[in-house]
Amino acid sequence: MTTIPFANSLRDLTSDIDVVISDIWGVIHNGVVSFPEAVEALRTYRKQGGTVVLLTNAPRPADSVQRQLRRLHVPDDAYDDIVSSGDLTRNYVASRPGEAVFQIGPERDNPVYHNLDVAFAPLEAADYMVCTGLFDDEVETGEHYRDMMLAARERNLTMICANPDIVVERGDRLIYCAGAIAELYRELGGDVIFYGKPHRPAYDRAIELAAQRREKSTPLDRMLAIGDSVRTDLLGANGIGLRCIFITRGIHSAEFADLHQIDSVTSTRLFGDAKPPAAVMRDLKW
Repeated sequence: MTTIPFANSLRDLTSDIDVVISDIWGVIHNGVVSFPEAVEALRTYRKQGGTVVLLTNAPRPADSVQRQLRRLHVPDDAYDDIVSSGDLTRNYVASRPGEAVFQIGPERDNPVYHNLDVAFAPLEAADYMVCTGLFDDEVETGEHYRDMMLAARERNLTMICANPDIVVERGDRLIYCAGAIAELYRELGGDVIFYGKPHRPAYDRAIELAAQRREKSTPLDRMLAIGDSVRTDLLGANGIGLRCIFITRGIHSAEFADLHQIDSVTSTRLFGDAKPPAAVMRDLKW
């Protein structure tokens, strides 16, 4: 019977790895505090010649993500580059200058529109929607948006989802993200374009930036993905052909709480039909 090992350290998994593509939220921090051992693991890996690209579904530009990392005491030398779903969303908006956008999301996500030729409009006058999150993720769920999504479906509006995550950690709680609204809209028959994991353009961009840093391309079998979400990190890595290290302390922590090994039956329960990760770790550490 095949078992998936619990790894103790990143160094045991990276002897043949040149590039690490790592999730941020749930791996490096929880939105409130950073995880020092995870930060030090990435710093040490880089000091030994590895390249680290952070890949996040944050619906904000990479420079905004970097400012948040600095506030949480994650130093710049823990990574080489950041790819955010916010930047990928910006590219879409920039390709449609002057079109009217119905904006769904909190004010803190407004940097995604900075310096773009974009007009904002109510739903009944918009050309398309951009969803970066819930207006108030402290109390709302995707279901609060059902009437709004039914009205959008009547107009056949396309939604751009700038964060495919359903939930994310905030401290010791799980809060809903843009993906919760986007999946509801898709269930209602609406057209949704997702930017971020698990979709291939996000990984293609991360691989491109790694090649620029290393001044050469890296074979996929010498790259490693790290993340804490089955739906985004594991499926995204599988989709592009990367080995994945699954961090269990994140959004699925309750499901892994009492496990010390993962056999094939448990793997199916945890990961469904997805190809299981190469290894799991409680927390990222060197």
